[in-house]
Amino acid sequence: MSVSDSGIQVASGRRTQRVQIAMPVLVRGRSFEEMTSTVAVNAHGCSVMLKAPVSRDDQISLVNPKTAEELPSKVVSLGKPEDGKIPVGIEFAEPSPLFWQINFPPDDWTTSVERKRPSVGAHKK
Repeated sequence: MSVSDSGIQVASGRRTQRVQIAMPVLVRGRSFEEMTSTVAVNAHGCSVMLKAPVSRDDQISLVNPKTAEELPSKVVSLGKPEDGKIPVGIEFAEPSPLFWQINFPPDDWTTSVERKRPSVGAHKK
């Protein structure tokens, strides 16, 4: 771990800084939909606590309930269960720093390939 100029801890080798923030998010899998909150977010995805059973590399999607934007994603890490929920690391199919609608994102988020925001509902099925 290192500490950035803004005082945020950054794991070595991490592509962009994580922001510790609880934001509502809907996680959709093949056989479940679960409303939860993020533990941390970055330009490449997030970490959440899920009740639904998931496996590494599962294809899922994340929905920002504030904007209705939906992004294809996949499960990249699983932690040890706590209180009936599993810590899950989720990665977007492509970097999407605008998905979170954070007013003051870390400087390194803008160095990611920044995707233009599609019109609302463009990713709905």
